[in-house]
Amino acid sequence: MDKGVLTFFCGKMATGKSTKSREIAKHTNAVLLSEDEWLASLYPDKIKSLEDYIKYANRLKPQIKKLVCGILVTGTDVVMDFPANTVSQRAWFKSIFTEIEAPHHLVYIDLPNEACLKQLEKRRIEQPQRAATDTAEMFAQITKYFEEPLSDEGFNTTRVYF
Repeated sequence: MDKGVLTFFCGKMATGKSTKSREIAKHTNAVLLSEDEWLASLYPDKIKSLEDYIKYANRLKPQIKKLVCGILVTGTDVVMDFPANTVSQRAWFKSIFTEIEAPHHLVYIDLPNEACLKQLEKRRIEQPQRAATDTAEMFAQITKYFEEPLSDEGFNTTRVYF
């Protein structure tokens, strides 16, 4: 049986990764997994800082990896709205698809900082529950760790510009 395709995303905060993940999941009839939804459900009101995010996101990874591998081996596509914004984050995704030899697709959404900040401002208005963490300060703190995917990392990458 053919394995499902794992699709995941790279892009700075507020580039539209969640929107694009929903579009792709709907278009390909894939299972969509959202890190934000998992974190909000399992750790409500716990994430107030970047350190909190790292702590709780890392708690999810072992079980999410098992779940994704289990879905992919059935031949079902999976779209993961989890960040692949650093070399180490992308290595985690690579560990998922290489372990079961599944095809993958990395979507890199390339958007200038100014556009991201405008999107962030809009999101704070549309989703007031995110106003505390979706700030220009948080954007600056997170963006300093952003690493553009390089061809020598070995991913099947599509770069999207807006």
